[in-house]
Amino acid sequence: MTEKKHKKEKLDVSQAFAELEAITAWFEKGETDLELGLKKYEQAMELAKALQLKLEQAENKINEIQNLNK
Repeated sequence: MTEKKHKKEKLDVSQAFAELEAITAWFEKGETDLELGLKKYEQAMELAKALQLKLEQAENKINEIQNLNK
């Protein structure tokens, strides 16, 4: 999944995390295909960025809810 795709549709956190784990597993196998490795690294960075944004949004929402209940 690319970052552009994540922006166009609602991010499925479980699916994105699973994709990130699969990429990590690929690298841990020690594959040596440089071009594929670069593509996978770029994809992993996009997923990590999208997941970080989703986490920040959740944290902001939690803070909003907590502030309403004070």
